[in-house]
Amino acid sequence: MSNNAEFQLGEVFNVKDKVALVTGGGSGIGLMITQALAVNGAKVYIVGRTEEKLNRVAEIYGKNIAGQIIPLVGDVTDKEGVKKLVQEIESREKCLCILVNNAGVAAPKTSTKAESTEELRKNLLEPTSVEEWTSVYATNVVGPYLMTTAFLPLLQKATEHQYGYSGCVINITSISGLVRISQGHFSYNTSKGAQVHLNKLLATEIAKAGFKVRVNSIAPGVFPSEMTTGGSKDNQKSEMPKEHKGGLPSQRPGKDQDMAAAILFAASCQYLNGQTIPVDGGYLVQVGT
Repeated sequence: MSNNAEFQLGEVFNVKDKVALVTGGGSGIGLMITQALAVNGAKVYIVGRTEEKLNRVAEIYGKNIAGQIIPLVGDVTDKEGVKKLVQEIESREKCLCILVNNAGVAAPKTSTKAESTEELRKNLLEPTSVEEWTSVYATNVVGPYLMTTAFLPLLQKATEHQYGYSGCVINITSISGLVRISQGHFSYNTSKGAQVHLNKLLATEIAKAGFKVRVNSIAPGVFPSEMTTGGSKDNQKSEMPKEHKGGLPSQRPGKDQDMAAAILFAASCQYLNGQTIPVDGGYLVQVGT
């Protein structure tokens, strides 16, 4: 008997009726991910600290789609805030199929150009603080750890309730955590490197404990977001000039559809676990790791 029907896109990349939660889903890459999942039939809870922004996303992008976009105000950097999010989802859903840890922050850039060690010290030491490093680390590393561990029971229930499907965590890391250059973002790049490693640790320890919850990460390159462009428009979208090449082999920044393809693959491929997938337009080819 032919199994041709199982190779159709709607089967291979099927997220219909899946329950998802996307942190930082109100703009940038988080919004791209939210749309990709919801348009294809998933019920997507978007979590952020700004209710107005979340409601605007639901109003603009939640109409006439196969799935749903549901705003949920919360703070993923606070342990009690994470516990409240778990309680809220538990009160509404029997399981969580897809957890996307996307929320992230970065500090202002510093310059690595200098003609003396004294100048380099001034450039790198004076603008930074311990508070900068700890706040960036708290959001980019501790937040995903809290969210993943707190939601483990609901993610495992997704595996138990759906034959042939395993609950999954998708951490949005960055090529900044893979490259050997600072890009003027020492605290951010270090935190993203830690998040890449955290992804491996979680995938390994969950599997060793005998549970079936997949943990992978997507490492985006240059994509338009509030972090990369400094803001967003009324539709919560950010824009980069199409001629923004920066020497990239792709000769353009990433598009919404590029991120959509990556998230649907990571959410749907049941044989993918413990991996970091660069979606970078060839940035790593350009700068090396």
